[in-house]
Amino acid sequence: MTSGPLAGLRVVELAGLGPCPFAAMLLADLGADVLRVDRPGARSLTPEPEHDLLTRGRRSVAVDLKDPAGAELVRRLTERADVLLEGFRPGVTERLGIGPEDCLARNPRLVYGRMTGWGQDGPLAPTAGHDVGYIALTGALHAIGRKGGPPQIPLNLVGDFGGGAMYLVVGVLAALLEARVSGRGQVVDAAIVDGTAHLASMVVGMLAGGVWQDSRGVNLLDSGAPWYDVYETADSRHLAVGALEPQFYDELLARLGIAAVAPARAGADPEQLRGLLADTIRQRTLADWVEVFDGSDACVAPVLSFAEAREHPHLQSRQTYVERDGVVQPAPAPRFSRTPATLGLPPSRAGQHSREALADWGIDDVDALLAAGTVIDGSAGRG
Repeated sequence: MTSGPLAGLRVVELAGLGPCPFAAMLLADLGADVLRVDRPGARSLTPEPEHDLLTRGRRSVAVDLKDPAGAELVRRLTERADVLLEGFRPGVTERLGIGPEDCLARNPRLVYGRMTGWGQDGPLAPTAGHDVGYIALTGALHAIGRKGGPPQIPLNLVGDFGGGAMYLVVGVLAALLEARVSGRGQVVDAAIVDGTAHLASMVVGMLAGGVWQDSRGVNLLDSGAPWYDVYETADSRHLAVGALEPQFYDELLARLGIAAVAPARAGADPEQLRGLLADTIRQRTLADWVEVFDGSDACVAPVLSFAEAREHPHLQSRQTYVERDGVVQPAPAPRFSRTPATLGLPPSRAGQHSREALADWGIDDVDALLAAGTVIDGSAGRG
């Protein structure tokens, strides 16, 4: 049993990589009953399944989708579901007999969420791709990096998870709300290129308005402004400075002890000011600066590793990172005052819950499906 604002929602997830599992994890974190349909023998992203956090919060059944009986099982599951999530190339689920038409014929209220990089149509739709290519095409990758340097890859947070998974979740929830009124489901086409472009709306608008240059490292938020940058400390660590507003900038100079010698912000030579900030910050260690800026409005923060972040007092106070079965992991987000989300099941192996989960979903011929090899029992590490 789970709690959270989505308790009672039933989701079928056709297992894949990256953004679709993240979307399913988020729905499960918020209380949805998500049934993950894995390929028999599917492996985790990590050597030990319990560290593959993208599979947390839901049960796994292993189904041979190339077996007509396996496709029929998925169609039966969609009759009992509110949502189906899939992240295959366009046309794959149609060829398997579990595409939108097949599933909506069984359940007209179903929300069919599709996650791809390029989208369901367009010249690139049938081709392979990964996060770096998707964000490259949208302009986002071009904008990230320092002046005179190459584009910098922002992990896969901007494309896969920001422009992809989060937009899939928003689309699915919006379609569910609409279905309450119309009584009809629909297909949600979530493409990473679309979501990433949408994330960049502010910058695109500033570019059109002439207050953003289409070059790296010369703008207000991309390290072009010396008061919004990252600086090295005496112990080769880094301090993030984000003193955008004048009052925060004044606090920054005061805490650094350079208010009397720093040039006026308006009209200051950016590189001269950057040099002064860099030379000053390089004189002391990161721990020293953390103490100097503690409790201030200078908008300064230490650059922490993931291992360090979970130990920070603020994140500890909010329990932003939690430990479950010996594994430290981000807690569900966001927070809810009346229906708090909680961690559900830990990450699991493919097919670990095949028998019990299918029975709970009302499938009454599980033994026959197991005997035929359509469904694999991975509860003891098999499959």
